[in-house]
Amino acid sequence: MIRPAFRPDVPSLHALIRELARYERLEHEVLGTAADLEEDLFGARPYAEALVVEDACHVVGFALFFHNYSTFVGRPGLYLEDLFVLPEHRRKGHGFALLRELARLAVERRCGRLEWSVLKWNEPAIAFYRSLGARAMDEWGTFRMTGDTIVALAGD
Repeated sequence: MIRPAFRPDVPSLHALIRELARYERLEHEVLGTAADLEEDLFGARPYAEALVVEDACHVVGFALFFHNYSTFVGRPGLYLEDLFVLPEHRRKGHGFALLRELARLAVERRCGRLEWSVLKWNEPAIAFYRSLGARAMDEWGTFRMTGDTIVALAGD
C-alpha cells in the first residue's frame, strides 16, 4: 500500500533514511535528526513531502520529494530526493508503485518534469529507471555547496 507519510511515520522514515545512507555507503553524511525531518515535512513551512509503502502494516520503503520549477518548460516539476525500499522487501513492486504514484502526482499537479539523481555505481537502480523510460541527463553535472562554503558565499 502506498500512502502519504504522516507525522507518526517520522521515526520509520528516519530509520529508512539511515538504511539508504548505509546502502549508498554515505552513512557518515547523515546529519539530520528525526526532529529535523518532522519539522521539514510537517512544520509551519513544509519543505518536502513523502510517500511510504507498507507491507504487512510495516513501513518498508519511502519516496521523499519536493517541487522545483522549470523556467524553460514554464511549469513546476517534482524532484525525487530519495527512493528506498528495504532489501528484503524488494522485487515485490514497491519501487515501481512509489514511482507510479509520483508520476500520478506530477500529472495531477501539472508538472512538466519528474527528476532525480542516481549514483553512477548503482547499476540495478539505473537499469530499473531505464526500464521505465527515464533517461540519463549525461550533459548535466551536479554542483553542491554545504556548510561553511554556503556561509562564506553569503558573506557572513
